[in-house]
Amino acid sequence: MNGKYANDPVWASVTPIPLNEGEDVDAMPLASIAYPTEYLEATSYLRAVMAANEMSDRALELTKDVISMNPAHYTVWLYRCKIIFALDKSIEEEVAWLNLVALKYLKNYQIWHHRQVLMSSRQHFPTLPPKELDFLMEMLAQDSKNYHVWTYRHWLVRHFKLWDHPREIEDINVLLKADVRNNSAWNHRYTLRFGPRSDDEHDAGMANAGVMSITPAQKGVLAVVDEDMVDGELLYAQQAIVRAPENRSPWWYARGVLFASGRKLEEWEDFAKKFIVGDVVKSSHALEWLADVYAADGERKGGAVEMLDLLMKYDPIRKNYWDYRVKMLDVTV
Repeated sequence: MNGKYANDPVWASVTPIPLNEGEDVDAMPLASIAYPTEYLEATSYLRAVMAANEMSDRALELTKDVISMNPAHYTVWLYRCKIIFALDKSIEEEVAWLNLVALKYLKNYQIWHHRQVLMSSRQHFPTLPPKELDFLMEMLAQDSKNYHVWTYRHWLVRHFKLWDHPREIEDINVLLKADVRNNSAWNHRYTLRFGPRSDDEHDAGMANAGVMSITPAQKGVLAVVDEDMVDGELLYAQQAIVRAPENRSPWWYARGVLFASGRKLEEWEDFAKKFIVGDVVKSSHALEWLADVYAADGERKGGAVEMLDLLMKYDPIRKNYWDYRVKMLDVTV
């Protein structure tokens, strides 16, 4: 075999293990993947060093080569991480290299799993690295709704307990100012303000408040409510709605805020009415809000039917759903 590794004295002691797609004719794949020659050679040497469980600089460099050709190769990432820790390599240098890879391959899950494993090392990262949030904002500048970045950031908040870190809410404000429809940012905001801060924190908090048995209806309700914070979040949501009345995200964010704080939807009744002026409906979400408020009031179910009838007109895609809601009200007109 001729190639980069076959001709390199560093690899002379290694017998590569070629790709075996099956020797039995009956077991041969229907369609073999046409791998590039360079990739086939690199992975044949990768299989050899992995079989020997080799922890070496040459194996580490090999993983980088394979990743450059196929960053979605999950196994090579796991092997690389194992070598990094076995050889006590600089994690900071690994993260710096990883930043470049992440910016090149924006939608790659393996990159972010690798980063999470590295950051999980309390020995190397007892606290949040000072430039970590800067890099995440650099990534979100490329794609503000990158699922992998947001999933990682949620984990980062939990791991380093960043719920009240000023930078978190500052970054969310920046992102929502740039794009008020960024549902990922709204979701992260809710996690910071109202999400559970440990697996058992909610149940413990409710128990301390005298509620010994947690019902499904109480899940997500705060045991202790910071009313000033809640008022501020509701005002923030209202300002966002005024900017884009048909944007669903802040409407549902407000629903979550009210639920978490034990308040009722009717608190926003007057605000929702502002988006229905005569025959002009500026927000179908305001109609839905009012429909829910009226439906909860036994004496105003007729108003709920009126709102749902309007929704059939202004949100025709879900006409069957709105019709179902009307029937469930069982109101005789």
